[in-house]
Amino acid sequence: MANLQIAQEPAADALLSTDAFALLTGMLLDQQFPMERAFAGPAKIRDRFGTMDPGAIAAAEPDSFADLCATPPAIHRYGRSMAGRVQALAQVVVDEYGGDTERIWTEAPSGADLFARIRALPGFGDQKAKIFTALLAKQLGVKPAGWTKVVGDYGKAGYRSVADVTDPESLQKVRDFKKAAKAAKAAQQT
Repeated sequence: MANLQIAQEPAADALLSTDAFALLTGMLLDQQFPMERAFAGPAKIRDRFGTMDPGAIAAAEPDSFADLCATPPAIHRYGRSMAGRVQALAQVVVDEYGGDTERIWTEAPSGADLFARIRALPGFGDQKAKIFTALLAKQLGVKPAGWTKVVGDYGKAGYRSVADVTDPESLQKVRDFKKAAKAAKAAQQT
């Protein structure tokens, strides 16, 4: 895997760079929460739970797992709720991919299939699936035929999403882009 710099913390980024389930979990947590903190969540889980193995996470006692995810500093603003989503995601990886997260993308024959596989995961809607597909392509080199068609603007050069974060400067550019897009949307609604 690549040398990712999404969490902006060396240990968290090292985990994201070497553990596919950690990267997928970071994307799951990336909602209603600063992206670098969301992508630091898997390192908190690993440090507290001892592993990011999908089988172990899926099999964990739900209340105990939720407690460790909600313990400050929590993995997310909604730590207990997200703990359940992480376990549901882990269960799908175990049931459908034999616990091997990378199979989601290494076995996808096309961009459309890759998008559909990601979109089918718990907690992944259209936008999140497009962004994660773009992240896989831009930062990990996973570019099945047709990937740019399914991700739309997220596949373009620029600073639109976490797929474009490679250092602190690009993180700020993505923040600026999102802020401008939000302001433009608000202006249209008035």
